[in-house]
Amino acid sequence: MEKWRAADRLLKFSSRFASAVNWNNSCKSKQGKYFYSVATTVHRNPLFSSISPDDISYFKTILGERGVVQDALALDAANTDWMGKYRGSSKLLLQPKNTEEVSQILKYCNSRRLAVVPQGGNTGLVGGSVPVFDEVIINVGLMRNILSFDKVSGVLVCEAGCILENLISFLDDEGFIMPLDLGAKGSCQIGGNVSTNAGGLRLLRYGSLHGSVLGLEAVLANGTVLDMLGTLRKDNTGYDLKHLFIGSEGSLGIVTKVSILTPPKLSSVNIAFLACEDYTSCQKLLLEAKKKLGGILSAFEFLDSDAMSLVLKHLDGVRNPLPPSIHNFYILIETTGSNETFDKENLEAFLLHSVESGLVANGVLAQDINQASSFWHIREGLPEALMKAGAVYKYDLSLPLEKMYDLVEEMRVQIGPAATVVAYGHLGDGNLHLNISAPAYDDNILAKIEPFVYEWTSKNRGSISAEHGLGLMKAAKIHYSKSPETVQVMASIKKLLDPNGILNPYKVLPSSLFSQN
Repeated sequence: MEKWRAADRLLKFSSRFASAVNWNNSCKSKQGKYFYSVATTVHRNPLFSSISPDDISYFKTILGERGVVQDALALDAANTDWMGKYRGSSKLLLQPKNTEEVSQILKYCNSRRLAVVPQGGNTGLVGGSVPVFDEVIINVGLMRNILSFDKVSGVLVCEAGCILENLISFLDDEGFIMPLDLGAKGSCQIGGNVSTNAGGLRLLRYGSLHGSVLGLEAVLANGTVLDMLGTLRKDNTGYDLKHLFIGSEGSLGIVTKVSILTPPKLSSVNIAFLACEDYTSCQKLLLEAKKKLGGILSAFEFLDSDAMSLVLKHLDGVRNPLPPSIHNFYILIETTGSNETFDKENLEAFLLHSVESGLVANGVLAQDINQASSFWHIREGLPEALMKAGAVYKYDLSLPLEKMYDLVEEMRVQIGPAATVVAYGHLGDGNLHLNISAPAYDDNILAKIEPFVYEWTSKNRGSISAEHGLGLMKAAKIHYSKSPETVQVMASIKKLLDPNGILNPYKVLPSSLFSQN
C-alpha cells in the first residue's frame, strides 16, 4: 500500500472482492422511413398463408384455450422488441408446453405455409425475435423445466424456456455457475441464448456456447424432432449438427432442449475498476492481465468517458467510482479462483505493477460484494442508460484489438456534433458495442453511420455481428462479413432444412436469395 501512495496514485484495495415492414411509429418519419438501419425493402412472401378460423381451432385442439393467445395487449407486447424499434402485426401467439406440441405446431404450419417466428425472452437487439409481418409467434416460455443435473460432470439438461437467471440461481445452490452471463439474464431464455450464440460478460474465461453446449434438441420446419441431446464431452460420430442450430436464430429449427457444461463455482472473486488515459494503455493492460493473471482472469470489460458520463447522468444511484474527474477510459477486471489469499495477492501485485508502469492512472478494488455489484452495474446498465438518453443506433462488432477504437474516433469525425458516439464492450474478446446516441432518430444521422460502419468493419476484416446476431437489421448486410460462396452454402442449408421458408423468414440471410416463384 505504501508503494502505491509513494507512486502518488490513488488505488484502493481491500481483502475481498403491411406489404412493407411495419415497425414502431416512434422510429418513423413523415415519409415512412425507419432510422435505425438503412432501409432494405422487405415484402411479405405471397406464398405464405394467413391465419384462418380453422387454424385457430386446430391449434386449440393441440394446446387448449390457454395456449392460443389472441388478446390484443399480449400480442402487442409479443409483436414489439424490447427497444421498441421493431413491430410486427401477428394476430396469434402460441405457447407450447413441450417438444411434442412444438412438433405438431410446426408440422401443421409447414403444411399450410404459415410462417412462424420462435420467441423466448424477446431481449434481442436486431429484430430477430419478433414478427416482420403476420407470422405466428411460437413462444417457448412455458417450457421451463430443469430435466437433470450431474454434479460429477457438471452437465445441466433443461428446456429452452428456462430463464438464464433462474438457471444461475439453481446452479449457485448446487455449487456451480453458468458459463454464460448477460445483462439481460433476468428475462432472456437459454433457448434464445443458444439460438443467437450469445456471448456475454465472461466469454473470455469460459468461451462461446459452441464449446459449452454439449447437445440440444431441435424441431425442424416439418415437425421432425432432432434428438442431439448428448451429454458427452467427446462424440466424434459423424457431423456435429448441433452447431448448425447454435447461432442460426431459429431459422433452421426451434431449439427445445439444451445440454450445457457448467463449471464449478469458485470461492475467490475479485473485481477491480480502473482508469486509463489512452486506448493504447488499455490494450497493454489486457496483455499484462493475460500474462500475470492467466487462469484466474474471468472478465476484462471497457468503457470510454462518454459511456461513463451517460451512466452517471441517466442511471439512478450510480456514483463515479474514481471521483472527482472523468477519465478517458475505464477497465473492469474480474478474477475468479479457488485460493482467496493467493488470488488477492496476485491481483494486487498486478495492479501495483500497472500503476507504477503508468498503464493505470487510478483505480479501486471492490471491498465487498455490494461494491463489486455497483461496478458491474455501471457496465451492465449502459443499454438502459442509452435508452433513457433518447434515440440510439446500436452496432455490435468484432474487430482486431489494435483497430477497435480507431472506428470510434473516425465515427465521431463522421457524425460531428449531431450525436454522441458511445463505446464500451468486451475488450478481452475484441467485441465493441458502438452506440450513436441522439435526441431523436434522424435520416441525416443514419446516412452518416451506414454504410460507413459496415464498410469500415469489412475493410478491417471484422465482423458486423459479434454476439447479437443478424436478425432483420443485418440480414441484407451479411456480405460485409461473409463471402458470396459462404452465404450461398448457408442458403442451401436453409432450403434443405426449411424448403418452404416458414422459420423466422426475412431474418439472417437476404430475402433475395430465396425465390418466391
